[in-house]
Amino acid sequence: MAEGRMKKIRLGISSCLLGEKVRYDGGHKLDSFLRDRLGRYVDFVPVCPEAECGLGVPREAMRLVGDPRAPRLITRNTLIDHTERMKSWASKRLRGLEQEELCGFIFKSGSPSSGMMGVKVYDKTGSRTRKGTGLFARAFMDRFPVFPVEDDCRLHYDSLRENFIERIFTFDRWRRMESSGRTRGKLVEFHARHKLLILSHSRKTLTKLDTLVALSGKERPAELYGSYIETLMDGLKLLATVKKNTGVLMHIIGYFKKVLSGDEEKELLEVIERYRTEQIPLVVPVTLLNHYVRKYRPEYMQGQYYLDRRRS
Repeated sequence: MAEGRMKKIRLGISSCLLGEKVRYDGGHKLDSFLRDRLGRYVDFVPVCPEAECGLGVPREAMRLVGDPRAPRLITRNTLIDHTERMKSWASKRLRGLEQEELCGFIFKSGSPSSGMMGVKVYDKTGSRTRKGTGLFARAFMDRFPVFPVEDDCRLHYDSLRENFIERIFTFDRWRRMESSGRTRGKLVEFHARHKLLILSHSRKTLTKLDTLVALSGKERPAELYGSYIETLMDGLKLLATVKKNTGVLMHIIGYFKKVLSGDEEKELLEVIERYRTEQIPLVVPVTLLNHYVRKYRPEYMQGQYYLDRRRS
């Protein structure tokens, strides 16, 4: 997962997931994987909207009420409306988070302030639907629309966790590249090194980005870079499946056709077939391909982030 950098990736996270006792009942929702495993590779910036906006710990439980598209934040028993208080605080907090160089955020699922999706919203009769988004989570995603975000429950699924990790590392590379100045040459290099990674998620996205880069001399850098990262991060949300990865692996073989021996090509095809039939994980064919990259040094394959599985 680490890529040899001195500076860790910075991620926002709901404070309770790190074990901080900030929930309405004075408890926490510690997620050991996030704190102890992912935390070895990232620096967390904890945020608890309800405690930080001054509602205290412990406090009366709250819920979302009204239109799921624009719900109100109401206490359950006393029916006090804290919507404007939360929105005002969120606006100030987000301005501060702009300075934190975040590469994503992990929200607490189900929270009326921090839930990313599927939060309960009640109507006047007490009926509920799971179509809401927490007030702070919505404000964050509106303010930073290309940032990778997830909630803690979804990260328990291997495929979603791997996807999120891939997105935050890609976004970190983008931020570092962009911070050194926006030039066409840097964008071309960034795109070239990510092509196979993008292909493993979406051929359509790769085609769009190829076109953007090809026309890069005709657009202003700000517009070009904005269009590129928006398209890239949307595409990377699509999961890389076994079928997609198999297609990428077979595509890579084409770069070795002239140098692999008959036995080497046979072995590689057998390993890819075992991956396709889900007998072995992706890291096995990727490791073999990395061996051939070191042995034969095809220029295009060197530096391809798709072949770097240390992040997982």
